[in-house]
Amino acid sequence: MTDAKIIDGKAFAAKLRGDIATEVTKLKAAHGVTPGLAVILVGEDPASQVYVRNKGKQTAECGMNSYEHKLPVDTSQDDLLALIAKLNADPNVHGILCQLPVPKQIDENAVLAAIDPAKDVDGFHVVNAGALATGGDGIAPCTPYGCLMLLKDTLGDLSGKRAVVVGRSNIVGKPMAQLLLKENCTVTIVHSRTRDLADEVRRADIVIAAVGRPNMIKGDWIAPGATVIDVGINRVEGAEGKMKLVGDVEFETASKVAGAITPVPGGVGPMTIACLLNNTLIAACRANGVTPPSLGFDA
Repeated sequence: MTDAKIIDGKAFAAKLRGDIATEVTKLKAAHGVTPGLAVILVGEDPASQVYVRNKGKQTAECGMNSYEHKLPVDTSQDDLLALIAKLNADPNVHGILCQLPVPKQIDENAVLAAIDPAKDVDGFHVVNAGALATGGDGIAPCTPYGCLMLLKDTLGDLSGKRAVVVGRSNIVGKPMAQLLLKENCTVTIVHSRTRDLADEVRRADIVIAAVGRPNMIKGDWIAPGATVIDVGINRVEGAEGKMKLVGDVEFETASKVAGAITPVPGGVGPMTIACLLNNTLIAACRANGVTPPSLGFDA
């Protein structure tokens, strides 16, 4: 029996996708614009294939156009950049996403830099990262954006709350800290070199775990009543040798202390694709001079 409120990311993401579909219908009717998302997959990584398939399915369910480009594993960097240039120039494509990781002959940074920042719905381009850091009007990365939606839905106003982000990646940790700063939180980023890591986490009203280490954060690291957002998705061996998914937070112990916590799976994971679709809608609106709707922030 858990004491914490379980934050249902699956239900929130389903509602968000429904709201996006409604706004897509309005955009088509009022402006004749159908948002289009192009997804590029290089090679045959099984996990990436599942992600791409899910993205395509959910894109279509929201009434958007889905363009999938599957390239062989030996595709050259020049050929990939040529495809991105073509998509940058295509007015029917409002969002471009290259599924990572890419094969070793391709420079990931060169790929991310080649995507038009206005179509960078992953929010990884240095222009969008800079806009986020300086309070500009860029596109926020999907996973941190989804975490913020869940936080605001759970807590309402975040102003003045003490937040600790565990992990400093460009994909989650750093942009998450920027989004929390924008909400007037007092933000600390902790990582593998932090002294007294558990003590730092213990001081937080909000804990964002994004470090990629299974069950690293124990229940006695969590302040009573804190809100815990677990971004980790780790495969570990469970009962009878079957693989199971766990987060970066030890759910059994943390859920007895926290005020609210995301489960793994079913917490942050479903939010990522929903926020990708939201970013595509925002990009399509901006490309056509339409004010984007503010979805997912009802709190």
